[in-house]
Amino acid sequence: MKKIYSTFISCAFIISSLNINAQCGGNRYHDFVFASNPIITSNIQYGSNVKSTGSSQNLLLDIYQPSGDVYTNRALVIVAHGGSFYSGSKTGTDVVPLCKDLAKMGYVVASIEYRVGITNFPAGTHTVDSADAGAAVMRAVHDGRAAVRFFRKNAAIGGNTYGIDTNNIYFAGVSAGGFIGLHIAYMDQWSEFPTYIDTTGVTVGAKTGQKGLRGGLEGASGNPGYSSNVKAIVNICGALGDTATMKPGDEPVLSFHGTNDGTVPYGSDIIYLFGTYPLLNFDGSASVALQANKLGITNCFKSFSGADHVPEVSNSLYYDTVLVITRNFLEHFTCDVPLVCDYTSSVSASSLGVSEQTVEAFDIHIYPNPASIKINVDLTLFGGELVSIELYDALGRKLKAFANIKSDQYSINRDNLPKGIYFLKVISKDKSFCKKLFFE
Repeated sequence: MKKIYSTFISCAFIISSLNINAQCGGNRYHDFVFASNPIITSNIQYGSNVKSTGSSQNLLLDIYQPSGDVYTNRALVIVAHGGSFYSGSKTGTDVVPLCKDLAKMGYVVASIEYRVGITNFPAGTHTVDSADAGAAVMRAVHDGRAAVRFFRKNAAIGGNTYGIDTNNIYFAGVSAGGFIGLHIAYMDQWSEFPTYIDTTGVTVGAKTGQKGLRGGLEGASGNPGYSSNVKAIVNICGALGDTATMKPGDEPVLSFHGTNDGTVPYGSDIIYLFGTYPLLNFDGSASVALQANKLGITNCFKSFSGADHVPEVSNSLYYDTVLVITRNFLEHFTCDVPLVCDYTSSVSASSLGVSEQTVEAFDIHIYPNPASIKINVDLTLFGGELVSIELYDALGRKLKAFANIKSDQYSINRDNLPKGIYFLKVISKDKSFCKKLFFE
């Protein structure tokens, strides 16, 4: 049976001061309970530090908050973009869809920028090496820790501007962002900090000191004195310097990785910068999952057979899988529901503003489904009433719209739409009904 949703979502949120458990059980953190796009506040400074070049950088983040939400103690997901620690953006296509969709589920989401750039690359006094690459990773990890501390500091002495429950802070990252999350979780002792990285910033002879690495394990990117611990992490095609740093009782982890990843190793292997410069041996998601299983660390691992690096960025089916399993994983820790590591049902299309009815009460019939050329929509249950039809992709983007339809049957051509999951929304007066369909 499909779930029943109220058009007036806010009616479920009566008292904003209730703890986070009161937010669970009504499809929050499970479905798109907020129909509108999230409210985005851009370029909030969470810290600053010195880049690899020696110049200073203010560190910024974007906040995604559920539109119309009245709760003031929401779970937070901090998201870090990819880009090989050399490029990338907090507004990149690898992170924005996930930020928006998690916010529609009820999470507050922060997309962070961090210091990128590798010493001696693209040109320098010597060819980029493991020390240069390792320093780039550590600068980003320091920034990620500062972002976590920023929200705890704001909650403690800043009035909790963003309505965060500091007991439910998660870190998610794509590619290089996955590296950041894994190292925040598992490189948590000074003895585990790489010995080949110079943290003094001092040049001695021919060896140039690494800039922007002071501050020990936590770094000096801002908000000292607050914890940088997170409740769990989501790693999308990232890697860890050494799984030996993982210990029993460490943070739970969810990982996704393509078996044919040519950028970040699926298992354990040497990473080559842009396919040319051999840098370091890293342990990819498969190795992380094996070690987590060995140590009894709660974890989920989804392997994408035959896929290359970050396949979810360009393929809606992979993205749907990432979103659904991420939803299952985070909801387990936020709402204490059973942990499900497998793909279950897609996140409800109530993100499209749908007030979805039970199948028994009102069922929209689409045929064929899956379809290859066109789909036919049976509208006989509307009894000749004028309706509108809208077609959305798995990311919630409207692709087609048809108004003032008064017919028992209506056909929609596929045209050049790629194969994948779509959602059909039928609007009648002040009600909406949604069905999932597939183009094969």
